[in-house]
Amino acid sequence: MSPAAIWKRWVALFEEDEGPEVPRYDPVHLAAVLVACLAVIGVLFWLLWTLLCYDGGLPSKVGPFFAVLLRLKTPASYGWLGTPDRQGLFEGWLANLAALAVSALVVALLYKADRRRASRPR
Repeated sequence: MSPAAIWKRWVALFEEDEGPEVPRYDPVHLAAVLVACLAVIGVLFWLLWTLLCYDGGLPSKVGPFFAVLLRLKTPASYGWLGTPDRQGLFEGWLANLAALAVSALVVALLYKADRRRASRPR
């Protein structure tokens, strides 16, 4: 086999002589999907961490909140001194509630999108 024939065979491996039925994969689209997946994972991590872990998380504040609401205890018994920098157990409650609201909004939007898709005729 001549060197020219070997070279033609080697080049033929990398030529794009595929028909229209073969799917084309654009590296830019694959990179965009990868970046979007990483961004969604980061946002989900932030949301769950803020909801469940930040300054004790929301679950650790629910019981004391209802105890204060029902007047079984006072906010001072949980460390609240009435100033923004001395909130005691209730430290970080605004961020926890914001994460809860964003989580509820995301779940509602996903549910609405799913119901819209399910009600579409096939």
